[in-house]
Amino acid sequence: MAHHTRISWEKRPGEKFTDLKYSRAHKWLFDGGMEIRASSSPSVVPLPYSDESAVDPEEAFTAALSSCHMLSFLAIAAKRNAIVESYEDQAEYVMAKNADAILVVESVTLRPAVKFGGPPVPTSEQLAEMHALAHRECFLANSVKSKIEIIPRESTKEQDHE
Repeated sequence: MAHHTRISWEKRPGEKFTDLKYSRAHKWLFDGGMEIRASSSPSVVPLPYSDESAVDPEEAFTAALSSCHMLSFLAIAAKRNAIVESYEDQAEYVMAKNADAILVVESVTLRPAVKFGGPPVPTSEQLAEMHALAHRECFLANSVKSKIEIIPRESTKEQDHE
């Protein structure tokens, strides 16, 4: 099954382009009508040629991996009758040069915090197993070379945070 997105960029009037002094700002357009402003990261391409207020591909890559893991985790929890009240991840990516001296997203670390409505509330061991299974079932995690680490933050019952 094929899926599609549209990426749109245009050279701005007056930009020479071949001097590399052109805007990297562009748009991501999705089939449901969502449009997202995107750009290279200012850590990769300096301002003013990038747009620091836009989403950069590395951030989107990390968010997509985090989202995929969460969706897999929620399905696993539901099948185990564990009621998830909320899920929040503080994902991080690290860029470094690989063995060929090419800059890559070397690793992604997910730090999900799950609040359960319980009972049942999974034990620490069950939670670790659920995250491991979610990682194995995530389509994106199975599609990339980057190391992806899952470090769950404290997970609790919802009523503990009221």
